[in-house]
Amino acid sequence: MSYLQKKVDAFKTDLTSSSTKINAKRGLVAAASPAASAVRSPTPTPGTPSKSDLKRKRAEAGPTVFSQPADTGTGNNIRTQVTYAVEYLKSKETHQTLSHVLGYLSLKSAESRRNIATILKRHERVEYHADPANSSWDAGTYRFRPIHNIRSGTELLRYLQTQPTAQGLSVRELKDGWSGAEEAITALESRHQILVTRNKKDNHARMVWANDASLTQNVEPEFQVLWFRIALPPRDAVPHELEKAGLKPTSDDPATRVAAPQNLGKKKQKKPRKGGRTTNLHMQGILRDYSGLKK
Repeated sequence: MSYLQKKVDAFKTDLTSSSTKINAKRGLVAAASPAASAVRSPTPTPGTPSKSDLKRKRAEAGPTVFSQPADTGTGNNIRTQVTYAVEYLKSKETHQTLSHVLGYLSLKSAESRRNIATILKRHERVEYHADPANSSWDAGTYRFRPIHNIRSGTELLRYLQTQPTAQGLSVRELKDGWSGAEEAITALESRHQILVTRNKKDNHARMVWANDASLTQNVEPEFQVLWFRIALPPRDAVPHELEKAGLKPTSDDPATRVAAPQNLGKKKQKKPRKGGRTTNLHMQGILRDYSGLKK
């Protein structure tokens, strides 16, 4: 009994000592954790952004696309500047000095200004009018040259009446350099001075022709009502109605047309050739023709 009691007392002693050591280690870990947190997460100063602020800025910044060129404003290429100058003259529709054109382009280089003036003087879509009293490089005026030199209703009538043929004129070509083409065409059409075809979708003018206003006759509304009251027969019945009235139709009556019979017979067989080709001319008196004995 004493032996067992000694074992129990020894076990209790070991258990007490181990629990004391574990409590001591827990106290050391708890004491060291505030110091470690203080070292690892320092307090940010007012001038230094924290990690959360950096993450937020990175998330707000959009992705940079490198496949598209940056927007640098108007082009500095001489050809680009010439295109802008021509479009400027087209929008003005009047004579413009070089100073107005260069002011629109905002060119600062003297060499670029001279190059623009030289190119515009030779450009196919620009009319250059030199100044007889001034021969400097920046003198004279410039104006846009449209496809047709028409900028008013009077010029349109003159062009249509003097052309050698009765060919129509495209309204799209007239609008090139003449912004008031639609209004002028509508006014001329109302006075029966031109003939106009229009689009069904938007009723915009499409083609114009010259017209003689003296040939226009006003028909009273009463006769117009009588005219439109007459119903035309169907197309297939027109020949029959003409024959009934004693008139000869210019075409046959579709009802009396007889379809041509289709050739349903057998194909013609090729007849055998009578006699062979005679090649032994020197034996014509000796050889005999036995082709009739074939079965």
